[in-house]
Order: sequence, then C-alpha cells, then structure tokens
Amino acid sequence: MEVPLIVWIATVAGILGLLAFDFFFHVRKAHTPKLKESAVWSALYVGIALLFGVGVWMFGGSTMGTEYFAGYVTEKALSVDNLFVFLIIMASFRVPRKDQQKVLLFGIVFSLIARTGFIFLGAALINSFAWVFYIFGLILLITAGNLLKPNGHDEGSEGLVVRLARKFLPATEHYDGDKLFTMVDGKKVLTPMLLVMVAIGGTDILFALDSIPAIFGLTQNVFIVFTATVFSLLGLRQLFFLIDELLDRLIYLSYGLAAILGFIGVKLILHALHENNLPFVNDGEHVNVIEISTGTSLAVILGVLLVTIMGSVLSPKGKAKNMISGAKRHAASYVDLNYETDIAEREVIFNKMVREEAELKKLPEKYKRLIRNETEFMNLLRQAHKEHDEALERANGR
Repeated sequence: MEVPLIVWIATVAGILGLLAFDFFFHVRKAHTPKLKESAVWSALYVGIALLFGVGVWMFGGSTMGTEYFAGYVTEKALSVDNLFVFLIIMASFRVPRKDQQKVLLFGIVFSLIARTGFIFLGAALINSFAWVFYIFGLILLITAGNLLKPNGHDEGSEGLVVRLARKFLPATEHYDGDKLFTMVDGKKVLTPMLLVMVAIGGTDILFALDSIPAIFGLTQNVFIVFTATVFSLLGLRQLFFLIDELLDRLIYLSYGLAAILGFIGVKLILHALHENNLPFVNDGEHVNVIEISTGTSLAVILGVLLVTIMGSVLSPKGKAKNMISGAKRHAASYVDLNYETDIAEREVIFNKMVREEAELKKLPEKYKRLIRNETEFMNLLRQAHKEHDEALERANGR
C-alpha cells in the first residue's frame, strides 16, 4: 500500500515534536529522573507507539498492522539489548547520573538519523537487487551466533568504538557540567561529555547493521520499517532509567534475541530463494520453498520474548547476578563524587547497596562464585561504607 505524502509529513512532524518536547521539558535541565517519572513517561511512549499501530491497522489493513507490530516488538527488544552497551559505555566514562539523560537523548537522535539513512539505502537495494535478501539473512545469522557467545555484555570490556574515541579524541579527565568543551589553561579542550556522545553515536551505527536487516525481514514497506524503528527508539531514555537496575537480571535476553534474529535470518533466506534470480542458484529460477507469514513471525517473536523474560526473571542465577552487579555499581557510584554529588541521592544509592549486600550474604556458595575480582569487589564495598561513616560523623558533628 502506497502511503500518501501528507501522512509521511504528519508522521515526521509528530516525531520531531516528541523529540523537541523531550529535550525542552525533561533533558535541558540536568537532573536524575525518579522511578515514577521514568515509569510514567515510558508507559506514555509505549502507549503512543501502540496507538499508532492501531491507526496503521485501521487505515492500512491487517497486513500492515501485523507488520508494524512485529517490527516494533523486534526493534524494541533489540533496543533493550542495546541498553546493556549504553550502561557499560557510561560506566566506563563515569558519566554523572544527572547528565546521562542528555547523553542518551543524543544517542537516540543520532540513531534515528543513521537508521533513517540505512532504511532508505536498504529499500533502494532491495528494489534493485533481490539477492540483497541473501546478504541480510546472512548478517542476521552471524549476529545471532555472536549473541550466543558468553560474556557478550562484559562490563570489563570496551568496544572498538569506545577505544577509538579514547585514542583519537583525547579529553579532560573531569566533566564541566554537561558542556562539550571547557577551558583549561586558557585553551579550549574537549570534555568527556563529547567523548561519550561520540562513543554512543558510533556504537549506534553498529547496532543498525543488524537492526535494519531484521525489520526488513518482516516487511519491505518503508513507512512501516521507518515508523516501527522510530517508535521503538522513542522512550528509550526513560526506559533506561526505569530498568537499568534490572538489566543484569535479563540473563537469557541474548539467547532470546539470537533465536529471533536467527528465525528472521532464515525467513529472509527463504524469501530470497523464492524471489531468486541468481544464475548459480537453481539456474536463476525461483525456488519453490515455504514462506513464513508475518502473523507467524509475530507469534514466534512474542513467544520467544515471553519465555526469555520469564526464564530470566524467575532464574535464581539471574537474581544472584543482578544483586552482584547492582552492589558493585551502587558502591562505585557512591564513592565517585563526579557521578553523583547530591547528598540525598547518594543516600538512596547507598541504601540500595546495603540491601543488595544483605541479599548477597544469603546466596548459596555456587552463586557467590559469579563475583569477578572478589578482592576488588569487597574493597569497593568497604570503601563505600567508610565514606558513608565519615559522612555521618561530619553530619553529627555539625
């Protein structure tokens, strides 16, 4: 179905309006969003995406509607997986908590621009060369294999983009609010804020290399590909603050995404065989193979995600890993005054760490072995307690 130009214009205008609203009313003034704020706005953005999908279904028909929801769910799941990497990058650059919103919004805007380019490039290639489906399918199968590798989100590892950013864009060690440049000894120099934005922006391009082929495996309607991708990214900033302490709990998410991407990869290759015009495959003739419907794809995607999430949430190992990672992150955040200077917020962070410590002591021995660099981990916890005791003494001495 051909989408009228006026619908394209209205959709793009609405998306730009949402981004502008997000910046001026939430991100412009640096602050650490509370759980309630993140939950309300996450629900609102998901609601907008679902209402848009209902509109697509009503005015575009059930096929377009199904394609939109299948694409949206897949892209949303991939975007949650991307949050792991964002978390590692911001921890690596020690981004102050109150400034993380601006970094994330920049990453989302950059991702929207980059993926829009990839979408139209992909559409042009598909329209001109049917064999591109073979390439897209292969990319997804390789990506699925990579997701099955252990320690795919190891906090101790830095990606290629982060290492390149550190090497070629040297910056000051300290932040100057949310400024991208600052003055040192009379010279204008980069701040880590610009560096982390470059790292996240570059990482977003890598994410698009599997994200765009995945949704083209579900639909070749450019309007559906564009809107499903955009709405999956809108609200990602709020979602980050809502579930950042639950990310480590989703220990089977990578397996679920591997299954989904592998499934879509096979679907793409089957479609490529059905549309085949390569002379060395079946003498350039179409291959009579089974094609997977979009409705079946949506059912498989939702089923895999449901099993993955339920398995992760109910897993004792997932709970243990979440406690360990949470205690480490909260201890590091507490002792790092660059990360959070607000006393009330630091107290909240410390209390979370204490609760996680108490739960860690109750863990069976086999789960305690999940702690990496145990000596370093325990020293970090002790340092957090020491600084908290000193803060209490200073407060009582006043």
